[in-house]
Amino acid sequence: MRNVVLVTGGTGSFGKTMVNKLLAEGYGEIRILSRDEAKQEEMRIAYSRPELKFYIGDVRDKASVDKAMKGVDLVFHAAALKQVPSCEFFPMEAVKTNIIGSQNVIDSAVEAGVKSLVCLSTDKAVMPVNAMGMSKAMMEKVAQASSRQLRESDTVISCVRYGNVMCSRGSVIPLFIKQIKEGKALTITEPTMTRFMLSLNDAIELVAFAFEHANQGDIFIRKAPACTVKLLAETLLEIFGASNDIRVIGWRHGEKLFETLASAEELLRSEDMGEYYRVSYDSRDLNYAKFFTEGDVEEASTEDYHSHNTHQLSKEELKKLLLSLPEVQAALTE
Repeated sequence: MRNVVLVTGGTGSFGKTMVNKLLAEGYGEIRILSRDEAKQEEMRIAYSRPELKFYIGDVRDKASVDKAMKGVDLVFHAAALKQVPSCEFFPMEAVKTNIIGSQNVIDSAVEAGVKSLVCLSTDKAVMPVNAMGMSKAMMEKVAQASSRQLRESDTVISCVRYGNVMCSRGSVIPLFIKQIKEGKALTITEPTMTRFMLSLNDAIELVAFAFEHANQGDIFIRKAPACTVKLLAETLLEIFGASNDIRVIGWRHGEKLFETLASAEELLRSEDMGEYYRVSYDSRDLNYAKFFTEGDVEEASTEDYHSHNTHQLSKEELKKLLLSLPEVQAALTE
């Protein structure tokens, strides 16, 4: 039997795609931990695979995490509150799931002797302006603080950080497609707003890469192109041969004009691995005398890596990328 894998939040968009990959690679047991029994039942029926084991539980409750964690080798921690407006109105719920829940998963994994734990983060965790991003930034800090106390032979704790995952649940592409099919105006918040464009498969490959290459406390970032929200809407209209209006509705709670995947300070201690950046955790201890005395002149000349200065997709490039998505192809044939 191959390694036993636990996927928290395994009934979500990311979780299902990860499960597909794990099944294809022949893992003998894949555990799904989530709190939504209806989604688990749907997934159980849809897959009907003996390798899948379903655990009802909540990352907020460590006891339920501990039960699912026994005998596990690898953990992909995807459970989270992800919707920006929801977290703005209920920030303590984001704290309970994204921070405390993640600490529970980390502690449980270490206690169970798990080989590797990869925690999913987001570009919104870099210089965050909203509660969701702040809670994810704290999740990264919790993961790195925990990893400082461990040896490389212990559970290896790492994070992955990526931008907008196209066609994930609650994202803008499915909304635009729905509006196109219903003949409604496409609602955009700010035409010049840019977002990284990443497929679910690319996000999954990032997690797999982290599992293969992680050292304690690493954060892995997938480089990605970007586009404006206006170009995205216009390109989808062209793909579907539609002429719906585009209506600007103004910024939502907690939105940013552009998203940042890595800060200048992080890039200074990162390793460029081609398609990925590996950001090592800050190895300084609490003795800051040397830092304050000498400073770091290089940091001032380094630029953040964000969706305004990454490669900007042309309409043709974006169209090709969108047409490669199974969800878009399925919508075209409906």
